[in-house]
Amino acid sequence: MYPTPYVKFLAHFHGTRDYFECHEVLEEYWKEVDPKNRSSIWVLFIQTAVCMYHYRRDNKKGADTLIKRCILRAESGLSEIEELGVDAESYLEHLNRIKSDLQEDLPYHSWNIPLTDLYLRQEVQQMCLDWGVAYGSPSDLDNAQLVYKHKLRNKQT
Repeated sequence: MYPTPYVKFLAHFHGTRDYFECHEVLEEYWKEVDPKNRSSIWVLFIQTAVCMYHYRRDNKKGADTLIKRCILRAESGLSEIEELGVDAESYLEHLNRIKSDLQEDLPYHSWNIPLTDLYLRQEVQQMCLDWGVAYGSPSDLDNAQLVYKHKLRNKQT
């Protein structure tokens, strides 16, 4: 029913909290199905993950820039968000909450995308189980491989 890369994106977002991998998985899919369309719904989800990645590693300027883009895109795509099994109003509310948190210089905190489709939620939870990660657990802020993945990945190559 839903594209496998989208389910993987959600499993990373809710399970591994590997926002870098969220970006990688969904960007590859976006380039296959809707290349160069910067207003694609997939770009919204990709940018949400990248925003959370920046926020978690305390790059609040980068996170703030992205959250503003996400809010604008979400406001214009509520029906598309709903079609992907997400409560669009709650999603938009949370994006606005993140924007406020950034403006108030509050620390990062994990959150779950509000899934409305029970089948989708079960599919994501099963993928998390298969990966040996807990669905909905907070980010491990002490895990440098997770928090600074792009920097550490570049040093290893």
